[in-house]
Amino acid sequence: MDEQPTTPYPIQPPQGAPLGPPPEGPPVIAQPSSLPSSRKHRHTGLAVAVLATALVVGGAAGVGGAAAWNTATDESGSTGPDTVSTAQVVDTPDSPAADGSVEAVAEKVLPSVVKLNVTGAQGAGSGSGIVLSSDGEILTNNHVVEVAADGGEITVLFNDGTTAPAEILGTDPLTDTALIKAEGVSGLTPATIGKSSDLAVGEGVVAIGSPFGLESTVTSGIVSALNRPVDVGSDAENNSTTYPAIQTDAAINPGNSGGALVDMNGNVVGINSSIRSASSSEEEAGSIGLGFAIPIDFVLPIVDQMSNGETPTHARLGISVSPVTDQTGAEVDSGAQVQEISDGSTAADAGLAEGDVITKVDDQLVSSADSLVATIRSYRPGDEVTVTYLRDGETRTVTLTLDSDADTSTS
Repeated sequence: MDEQPTTPYPIQPPQGAPLGPPPEGPPVIAQPSSLPSSRKHRHTGLAVAVLATALVVGGAAGVGGAAAWNTATDESGSTGPDTVSTAQVVDTPDSPAADGSVEAVAEKVLPSVVKLNVTGAQGAGSGSGIVLSSDGEILTNNHVVEVAADGGEITVLFNDGTTAPAEILGTDPLTDTALIKAEGVSGLTPATIGKSSDLAVGEGVVAIGSPFGLESTVTSGIVSALNRPVDVGSDAENNSTTYPAIQTDAAINPGNSGGALVDMNGNVVGINSSIRSASSSEEEAGSIGLGFAIPIDFVLPIVDQMSNGETPTHARLGISVSPVTDQTGAEVDSGAQVQEISDGSTAADAGLAEGDVITKVDDQLVSSADSLVATIRSYRPGDEVTVTYLRDGETRTVTLTLDSDADTSTS
């Protein structure tokens, strides 16, 4: 299993919040400003050192600049009347952005990404959202808006500077997604939705959102990895929020949560959601080049259900699993071990048994318990999959049809 913590960071907490995992924990999600975190984020201490370094560098730059200026002037500190400046000023042509450039992507996508200010009984914060319809449907992270779920308020700040109140249409903690509706708006620019399944490692991507409350911020990078299992906590019924994330080195910080990760054609391929942090304190977490986005393919069926007023459903095997350990008790990356099987589940009907170690689902390797959960979550109820597993040292396979969690809270 992944040894580094991940912090959910869709929301910008008042004085800092999680947006990446701590040194020894799961991914960090951006939490609302000044909102006591209800998630398990783990992280501590580089802020003072970083600030000190920044001050030192700033001071050095100032001194260096003064020294250079003094050597270019006469003893009185001013230039003489005959001094001719050698500086050349050139005019930068206002040419159209090149296709496939970060500039062109930003020009296309910025009108479709919004800042969300959220308040509730537990605190306040800010995050980001993606415009899905001209009349105000906006996709974001559940952890961005959950503070406003019970009588709180959400205010949408659009790219043109206008604002509107919003209501929650639906939430899905298991995929960390939410759909809200801005009130009294029309003529918005919906984002163009791409296919996360078309992404390749090394491909360029752009992240757009409101890190630390700074709306309309654009950063760029590449896809660092695909299908990275990210676990950012559990809901009240102990169902884990785990998804097969897109990993990117595009800078993602608290407040970016819910914003868009787009390809170089300006198509949304993911929802920026969490980061891995070098700090053990969620209040000091920040980008270290390990950000995670929820694949758009993964959540579109969930979004459709929320838009139609339905309760989101998820695929399930009907088992509980644990990490595989060696003789010393240390975890090893070699699959997910079955601990319990629900009566009447598809796993039970297929003959899976306690102690079996699942190593693959279709062509996707399973390296850990989180990996199996993330992989199954990438399917829909009713999908047929082939499961490869080990029993008594023998490799076996079975084809089964995935269950739905519509009638149970167990995933």
